[in-house]
Amino acid sequence: MEMNRKVKTGLYCGLLLCLLLFGGLAARSYRNAGGPRSDAVLSTQTGETPSPTSSNQASSGSWAAYAALAFFSLVGLALLFARDFSHGVATKIENLVFNDNLEGVRDPEYDEAERVWANGNHLEAIQLMRDYLKRHPLEQYVAIRIAEIYEKDLGNYLAAALEYEEILKKKLQPDRWGWAAIHLANLYSGKLNKPLEAEAVLRRIIAEHPQTPAAKKGRERLGEPEEIAPEPEPEKPQEPEPAKSNLPPGFRPK
Repeated sequence: MEMNRKVKTGLYCGLLLCLLLFGGLAARSYRNAGGPRSDAVLSTQTGETPSPTSSNQASSGSWAAYAALAFFSLVGLALLFARDFSHGVATKIENLVFNDNLEGVRDPEYDEAERVWANGNHLEAIQLMRDYLKRHPLEQYVAIRIAEIYEKDLGNYLAAALEYEEILKKKLQPDRWGWAAIHLANLYSGKLNKPLEAEAVLRRIIAEHPQTPAAKKGRERLGEPEEIAPEPEPEKPQEPEPAKSNLPPGFRPK
């Protein structure tokens, strides 16, 4: 559960204040506790017996308590910082994983581009998405959205194909890459009437990511058989070793 920002700030300030306060008190008490030892040193030089005062006794007993409180305040600060640091790292990793999956984390800037698209301003929406993609190059779902707008809303199939070509240059997960390539092949074989380009894309899927569902679909489209893993050869039964005989050489057991 995410901690409230005000509560977190209050904890940081409170723990830091406690660390400074108890640390200062511990240092002062420690200096005061050094008094009896100074008197003892002086007595060895003068021959007089020191008489410990009540204030020095109290100081020697309290500096350790203040030091312990300062230590616990420092531990609390360290734990709070470690929690924030680990949470921040986990959030960045999670966002990176989502971006690689082309599912991205929605941003108000991107939502504005979708709102412009919903109002029918398709070219303006594409420009906003391009600007967003420049600032967030990992979020390739935006590039796919641009290709979809070119294909479905504007009927510009060549522009859509060029968008998919750019997407295939990115390092994506194999399954996502494969389905984007299948969509490109469909554009080439259908609306653009370029069967050679479609076949080249399908063969590229099979060559680069042969184990993906997209590669399976590509082989079906090309009429090629599925790759079947060779069955392991059955192990040959081992022949039993002949029993050793104690007879002299040249004699065999009956």
